[in-house]
Amino acid sequence: MSDRSIALIDVNNFYVSCERVFNPKLEDKPVVVLSNNDGCAVARSNEAKALGVKMGQPWFQLKDLAKKHGIIAYSSNYALYADMSNRAMSILATFSPDHEVYSIDECFLDLTGFKAQHFICYGQHIRQQIKQWTGLPVCVGIGSTKTLAKLANHIAKKHSEFNGVFNLNAISPWQQDDWFSKIAVGEVWGIGRRLAPKLHEIGIYTVLDLKQASPSRMRSNFSIVMEKIIREINGTFCIELEEINPSRKQIISSRSFGIPVSCLASLKESVSLYISRAAEKLRRQQSYAGSVYITIRTSPFNEKEAYYANSLTIPLSTQTDDTVLLTKVALWGLRKIYRRGYKYQKVGVMLSDLASAHNRQFDLFNLVSVDTKSDNLMHVIDQINARMGRSAVKLGSEGFRQPWKMKQGNRSPSYTTNWNDLISAQ
Repeated sequence: MSDRSIALIDVNNFYVSCERVFNPKLEDKPVVVLSNNDGCAVARSNEAKALGVKMGQPWFQLKDLAKKHGIIAYSSNYALYADMSNRAMSILATFSPDHEVYSIDECFLDLTGFKAQHFICYGQHIRQQIKQWTGLPVCVGIGSTKTLAKLANHIAKKHSEFNGVFNLNAISPWQQDDWFSKIAVGEVWGIGRRLAPKLHEIGIYTVLDLKQASPSRMRSNFSIVMEKIIREINGTFCIELEEINPSRKQIISSRSFGIPVSCLASLKESVSLYISRAAEKLRRQQSYAGSVYITIRTSPFNEKEAYYANSLTIPLSTQTDDTVLLTKVALWGLRKIYRRGYKYQKVGVMLSDLASAHNRQFDLFNLVSVDTKSDNLMHVIDQINARMGRSAVKLGSEGFRQPWKMKQGNRSPSYTTNWNDLISAQ
């Protein structure tokens, strides 16, 4: 028995499950949730997977299949999903003092020191409480490392006989190897579709094959990350839990337009909106940006229209988190790279060279080290928007009608974040 016990809790088909919580009629129906502008399938119910719907498959390719089998498609409702995730993660935090929120639908718990004989019951308790309090179904995988916990969760999800909980620490090494011989190497955390073909070329097809590979040789052929993965599969704890998520090194905000955009005025609105979103995230993590990157492009798939793409990075003399200043810089960059006569499909912005308040670099010739007026203004705007809803206060340059905004024709109501969308009992 390993000294460490790590649990990975994963919400099943997260986006679809969120939709089903508030619309029980979707249970046992093939359901997909689409990406921005209703482009591709980014979440699928088990019923949709059984019909052959692939992750990332364009919706226009699925319309005939959807019509034949009654597949129900929803636009992404990010406000709903984020709120449901926060609720689930706050509950999971009560099950262990050491936890790491890994993604919107996954969380690691360190159960080391808990009574090992009760892990299956504890996992079932976690499942039942999450289901009762949020309506979301989860699976629990337990192993001696984070990588093994991920594999245990995969087994729990794929094999219904375990009722959603599987503990690799509770079985013998040869039983573990038997399971690993049946799991494709692409299912290993950190391998995925990109590295799996390269591993196939050297004869590694299953998790067991990877486990038996030489860590040092694989490090020289791939990277130190590959070495850590192999050692973790062999039970050596190499990847610690991150109780505090590290600050982002870059903040990106970009979207494809719902309709092609030609005029500079509409592009300015979109850039202003994306900079505002990025600046909010910047202040939330208490960072300051040292440069602004902006990019625009037309559709690379439209053979009837000329293709154009360009980008520009603008360094700042003083690092800032001021939305007004960042917007002015971004709009200046947009005017530099904009060309008339093109139908633009996508605009993106990125804030880089981020620094914390303690490491902020000031302008040598700027006698005012801290712009108190700017800081106070941003603080008030953030407070109002947090209380009254996003964009309650915004820059006029963001526009109001925004016909270019992404398509969300099949979006469900914001059941938990908008008073007007609350479900009422009849």
